[in-house]
Amino acid sequence: MAHLAAPAPDARAPDIATLGLDPQRPLVIVDVDEVLGLFMEGFGRFLEERGLEFRVDRFALFQNIYRPGETEHLDIAEGKRHYDDFFRYGAGDMEPAPGAARALADLARQAGVLILSNAPAQARLARSRWLGRHGLDYPLILNSGPKGPLASALVRQIHGPSAFIDDLIPNLDSVAEAAPQVARFQMVADQRLRDLAPSAPERHTRIDQWPELSEAVAETLRRGARDAA
Repeated sequence: MAHLAAPAPDARAPDIATLGLDPQRPLVIVDVDEVLGLFMEGFGRFLEERGLEFRVDRFALFQNIYRPGETEHLDIAEGKRHYDDFFRYGAGDMEPAPGAARALADLARQAGVLILSNAPAQARLARSRWLGRHGLDYPLILNSGPKGPLASALVRQIHGPSAFIDDLIPNLDSVAEAAPQVARFQMVADQRLRDLAPSAPERHTRIDQWPELSEAVAETLRRGARDAA
């Protein structure tokens, strides 16, 4: 089971050492949904079991939930209730992104790996168990809102280069603002979403396949370590 982070010293950030990570090593911070796991697929199956449809019409969440035959998406508040229920009851029904476990295992040979997920509080145990079942047993922190402040507080604790991987431009931009020294990579695991996902290649490197992404992250960390030496 993934190590669950406890409250800690530096603002909202847990102490890196208490998570079993070495502050002398580089750090890779990784998102879960649409990066390590195929969230939209799992959530779509969950909605189908409730008689609803999840249409991949846009790079959005609640605006893609419909009642069969209807042209207007479900009310946002009702969609959010289903989202919360998914994390409470169905979050284990999600396939891992192809190549994710092997890629993180390769990166873990040269860096600490930490998983930073925006998910409701009730997802903590289910998400931890899901990670463990799929060979992704790394320290897990649940967050809400922009990820930049927490990522900044985490990387300030290490002595070496760092990288951040997420599917959402707002999270990548947040890290760019709060911790510009962190290398940023955008990854969208679900093939149906790739053409719909906004990207900003002038600010964040976009790589949607884990083998290529892990190689790029590893090389960035090696280069950062050489530059710091």
